Amino acid sequence: MIKTKIVEISEKDLLKIDVNKLKVNKFLPFDVYVEDGGIRRKIFNKGAKFSNLFSQTLKEKGFTHVYIELSDEEVLDSYLAKKISPESALDSPIAFKNYSFSKENLYQIDRSLIIPGTEVNFPIYIIKNFNITKIVDVSAEKNSIIYNDTIPEEGDILIEKKDLPLFKEYLNSLEAKLNKADEQPNKELKEILVKENAKMAITDVLNEPRSGERIKKVENIVNNIIETIFDNPDSIYKLISLKGYDYYTYIHSVNVGVLSIGLGIQIGIDKDILYKLGIGAILHDLGKTQIPNEILNKQGRLNNTEYNIIKQHVLLGYKLLKEQKEFPEESSSAVLQHHEKLSGKGYPFGLKGSEIKLFGRITAIADCYDALTTQRPYKPPLTPYFALSIIVKEKGDHDADLLKSFIKMLGKIK
Repeated sequence: MIKTKIVEISEKDLLKIDVNKLKVNKFLPFDVYVEDGGIRRKIFNKGAKFSNLFSQTLKEKGFTHVYIELSDEEVLDSYLAKKISPESALDSPIAFKNYSFSKENLYQIDRSLIIPGTEVNFPIYIIKNFNITKIVDVSAEKNSIIYNDTIPEEGDILIEKKDLPLFKEYLNSLEAKLNKADEQPNKELKEILVKENAKMAITDVLNEPRSGERIKKVENIVNNIIETIFDNPDSIYKLISLKGYDYYTYIHSVNVGVLSIGLGIQIGIDKDILYKLGIGAILHDLGKTQIPNEILNKQGRLNNTEYNIIKQHVLLGYKLLKEQKEFPEESSSAVLQHHEKLSGKGYPFGLKGSEIKLFGRITAIADCYDALTTQRPYKPPLTPYFALSIIVKEKGDHDADLLKSFIKMLGKIK
């Protein structure tokens, strides 16, 4: 049994509904729970698109009923009454292409950093259900003040990539003000800033993957992540982005780096070895910079030809990093083996069992987990509980002992 954190919602707060009432290819306007071993656990997040695959999975697991929060009863009535209609850019190939092009010029930021009462000199956007909307506008003459209701509760918050220097200045001023106001350093802010700086560093590397100078900056980022988690093991929950409304390679890279380092600490790896694990894990997908955007951002599932092209990112990433003299050779297994499986069904080499090194085994678990819990154009994100259920179900693919440690590490993630 997977020991994820139990959702603190009593039976009287939940409404039981037939699983067949969940409409395929429609976004869920409420959280969905199941009863597993007498415990109610969240299985789908509000905003997820309910697919045929998840409908089949629920039925295969024997779930004939699901639960929603009682407060969502009116929302359920509206959901059941409406016909399925276009709700996002996913419903139109042309609209999705335009959406993907626009998203490439945007950069996702942590919403908690846009604090009411502060001023910003850059526009802010929101993505929800693959729709992009500007929510804060600025002019050359006037900044915008952030109010309590400026930032919606749901959706990814983004800025234009060209405004990253302005955002960096904003973070520096925010950190200075908060540290001056507090007698003790604001640890939560420090943890979020470590994550934001990691995302920006990875973005720079993805823009220029052959830049040794930019990869050098990533080394400092990895050391900061290691020190932050050692200082406070619970900081891992601030360092990873748990939910999102779309996929961002730089966020995925940081998440996999953080999760891999966290797992390394969980099993007692020394700091000097952790660094080598972290640098390989955080750069594991560097080869995707060599894959055409029309494949990376394709609407729908990849065909066999496209999938074979995607699989090349492993070797392409290794080739890029091998050109960097300061990249540790020991870190290469995290790049080369994060898609290998102990069963021999992985790629690029179809390695089995002990042929897969420790860094490869760790990064494979972190990569798989983060991919499952992240929104993609062709699938909704899974809750941590459901994602871990699927990984555990894939017996023989992942190191069982590492997986147990990984589940223990994520015990507080809902």
